[in-house]
Amino acid sequence: MGFMTSVLAESESVNALFAPAWVFGVIALMIFAALLIMVWTYRDVANRHSHTPAPDAASHAGAPGNTSHGTGHGH
Repeated sequence: MGFMTSVLAESESVNALFAPAWVFGVIALMIFAALLIMVWTYRDVANRHSHTPAPDAASHAGAPGNTSHGTGHGH
């Protein structure tokens, strides 16, 4: 292990980042905020058009246990 530590100590190559470390955190927060806004815009999409019946609702309106078809999907 002494050999490895001496080799690592002798190699002084440093990979410098193009920005300070806090900038990467801010970039990640901005990406997550953009994704949150995108997901938020799709909230409640299923209920926006619940007043329109499904095209095949009339064909299976008399199915056993049916409580919602025939007049559109129930809430």
